[in-house]
Amino acid sequence: MLHLIAARMGSLMARRAAVALTTSSARMASHGREVSETVDMSRPMYWDRLDTPLPDKAYKDELTAADKSLKQKEKGPWSQLTNEEKIALYRLMFNQTYPEMKQPRSEWKTIVGGIFIFMGFTGLVVWWQSLYVYPPRPRTFDDEWQAKQLQRILDMRMNPIEGFSSKWDYEKGQWK
Repeated sequence: MLHLIAARMGSLMARRAAVALTTSSARMASHGREVSETVDMSRPMYWDRLDTPLPDKAYKDELTAADKSLKQKEKGPWSQLTNEEKIALYRLMFNQTYPEMKQPRSEWKTIVGGIFIFMGFTGLVVWWQSLYVYPPRPRTFDDEWQAKQLQRILDMRMNPIEGFSSKWDYEKGQWK
């Protein structure tokens, strides 16, 4: 019995290995759809940041023939380079300059707009709930009802030592 289970497991494992070799595991996991490649975060990456003036790697990894000849010219005296060549060398190493990084972005407009949209939608939900979900206000919230209730408390002289009745002058008919 144990021999049959071991043989069955061996054939299943061999079949699975053969299938894994013929198709990529990413394609199998995604059921035939494309999967984006993962980025190896252990390798140095390029970032344009104000607090990190020298990134871990250059902006351009793959250099064209013109870029390679410019890199060879870089090893010589810089007085022979033109301003355009110096800018091109800078752009090989960095994507943005400091003034370009410090330039104000309009990202805040999107955030404020999103906040206003969210608040407007929330206001609509609250308004809809006040119309169709919540019951009507009880009559005890009306000013007339509260005035009658206060008069009833005063007429019954409820809590005459520390309550409302203690602050009412019964002889003059007004608050003390």
